[in-house]
Amino acid sequence: MLALAAEQPGYLGVEGVREGLGITISYWDSLEAIRNWKQVAEHQIAQQKGRTDWYSAYKTRICKVERDYGFEK
Repeated sequence: MLALAAEQPGYLGVEGVREGLGITISYWDSLEAIRNWKQVAEHQIAQQKGRTDWYSAYKTRICKVERDYGFEK
């Protein structure tokens, strides 16, 4: 799904972690791009498999990033 998402208009990137609880955050340039991604057939199939085969629960959050900064030594 990550490679397919990266091909979609409006895709900006992804971050993820898998240590006990898994989390994946995808970044998009607009709400329209998010809506379009949700309509991609392969993504819909993966979502269905997630509900039936992979997850007992999941949560989706749509957020707007106002600022992003950090520090590295």
